[in-house]
Amino acid sequence: MVGITGPGSGLDEAVERERTDGAGALGEFLDSLDTAGRREAALVLHRRVCRRSDEDVVGPALAALAGQELGWSTAESDVLFARLLGKDAEVAPHELRQSFRSLVPIALAAAEQSGEFDRPRVRSLRGAAESLRVYRGDEFAALRDRMDALLRQTVRFRPGRLPRHVLDALDDYGPAMRAAHGALLTGAGVPEFLSHCGTLEQPRATRSRRKRSAELLATAANGAEVVRLLLEGVVAQPAHRVSEPNPWGADIPTLAASTNTSLVRGLLWAALDVDAEWVVPMVGAVALHAGTGLGGSGGTCRSQPLATAAVAVLGACEGARGEEAVQWLGRLPKKVRNRTVAKGIAKALEAVAARSGVTPSMLRERGVTTLGLDGRGVREVRLGAFTAELSVREPGTALLSFRGPEGRLLRTAPKEVREAYAEELKEVRGAFKETQALLAAERARLEEQVAAGTTWPAEDWHRYYVDHPVTGVVARALLWEVSVDGGERWTAGLPERTGGGWALAGADGTACPVGPGARLRLWHPLRAGEEEVAEWRAAVPEGAEHGPFKQVFREVCPLAPEEVAAGAHAAHRFAGRVLRYGQARALMAERGWTGNHLGYFSDGWSAEMARELPVPGDVPVDEGTCWRARLLVELVDEGASGDGVARLCSTGPVRFECRARSAGARGAWSEAPLSDVPALLVSEALRDVGLFVEVAAERPDPR
Repeated sequence: MVGITGPGSGLDEAVERERTDGAGALGEFLDSLDTAGRREAALVLHRRVCRRSDEDVVGPALAALAGQELGWSTAESDVLFARLLGKDAEVAPHELRQSFRSLVPIALAAAEQSGEFDRPRVRSLRGAAESLRVYRGDEFAALRDRMDALLRQTVRFRPGRLPRHVLDALDDYGPAMRAAHGALLTGAGVPEFLSHCGTLEQPRATRSRRKRSAELLATAANGAEVVRLLLEGVVAQPAHRVSEPNPWGADIPTLAASTNTSLVRGLLWAALDVDAEWVVPMVGAVALHAGTGLGGSGGTCRSQPLATAAVAVLGACEGARGEEAVQWLGRLPKKVRNRTVAKGIAKALEAVAARSGVTPSMLRERGVTTLGLDGRGVREVRLGAFTAELSVREPGTALLSFRGPEGRLLRTAPKEVREAYAEELKEVRGAFKETQALLAAERARLEEQVAAGTTWPAEDWHRYYVDHPVTGVVARALLWEVSVDGGERWTAGLPERTGGGWALAGADGTACPVGPGARLRLWHPLRAGEEEVAEWRAAVPEGAEHGPFKQVFREVCPLAPEEVAAGAHAAHRFAGRVLRYGQARALMAERGWTGNHLGYFSDGWSAEMARELPVPGDVPVDEGTCWRARLLVELVDEGASGDGVARLCSTGPVRFECRARSAGARGAWSEAPLSDVPALLVSEALRDVGLFVEVAAERPDPR
């Protein structure tokens, strides 16, 4: 064996003779070696291919060695896999795909012969083999099948040790969790439970899988605490580049590599079997963190697989937990721009609503938490001699202040509190942020109901709106309409507390009581006459014209007679405008419009942006018609640069589509003439497009 490697060695000479003569010199040399020598030679030849050297010469010899029984050890197997994947890999991801058939078989042979092998890397390579099989033929199918056989082997668990494939090192998340919770992770039954969680490769867990997960969780030492801490770790994990090949060659930051992503999926579903108050907020936090884009915005998720799984878990919550889950499902759409995750949120809301026998909108309003606020909208927390006061004020703002022993009000925490009550102060500040987020979600939800035209019975209006500690500060700052005759006549006014309950105060000083049989809805200027609109706009105090959102001064876009003439199917009033694409795209995402990106790449020349319009909350889930608006945007050459990113776009017409909802099923979308679209929905959709044109116009519109 001595002298097979190094300058002037027998192996180098054999490779050189093979390169120049091609007479089988390398094969003859390898046949002359004993088993240990051939194993050492395989390691050397494998490194040559990793470094893009002599692959055409040594590749056949390496393939021949991969078919031999060489007595590989676990350490040698690890060396081969570590060269292919990981932070210290010796081959780039795109090079690995090109040399897959040369580099991977010898590593698989070593794994098969060593008995214990690097499961995460085999699993990652298996995904790459599947993509290559799809795109480059069935020669990769045999490699995929060998990997499947390896991954089906039974895992051996040793007391006090966490198997290598659990929280592996192909990302930053696994090592961070091992370092932070090492002792807890090796407790009795914990490795078996985590290993089971790590095999969930789909967003949803089957009933049998959940049953098995619950059994393992029950026998795991401190199992609930393990679930909580590992999910907390995901929420705190920044997006980063993981060490595994991507089938499309993109190196996009994410939260975890594939094996740890499956583990977190399993933990999310296992959390449903934990009886603790933190479960739904933790799952919701994972959905929010994973579902928002890189940097917190945009359509590219930090981790679409984790966001989709977390949303599905929220949709599986039942009873009181289901109401809490709806709060998160209602909050997510304003933050999550990814279309796949957004569709999952809508389905989850409908699933919870269907089980509860109410509409998604009704369920959302029933699930709004009070955050511990009293009837005044105040929550007090004693911190020694000081009192932290968390409060909400109209038209929908949160305040955090501190009251001293003499009654003096402070806007920031005094030094005594910061030093002596650091943990309690952290919780108070966390509650303040949660209150701000909830108020933002409630403003968005109520603005949706303005567009939808939802009506409420007086009892629900009292309980879930004007009398609610959080929603009330938003609802009481809005203009409402009340009807006592089944909707034949509506009277507008601002909520005003009376001795017997509530009334709506009109602009002329009169008040209309809200009786038990009344129905209420949010006022919209499109339904009011010009005189009424002018009266209310004059009555709004200066500087308060927007309130929680623009209502009294809300822009209306009624269709002109010529726009609906002859069965027109599109509104062209905002067509042909040139917009700054980046700004327009951000506005569209904020208003709920989704679609493909524009740019100088495949299919990036045009896109249809779509927004599903609000459905009234008083329409049952399985009834009614869904509507959506579509806006065509096209790439404009001017302003483009060599990076392929669009700088300018032009707008096309706005079209509307509808589909019926029946027995839980939805039909196909079909284009509808403008005359069939509810006027309120047309106005809201065109108002959005008008906003895009006004704010993002490349140059002032001469019209």
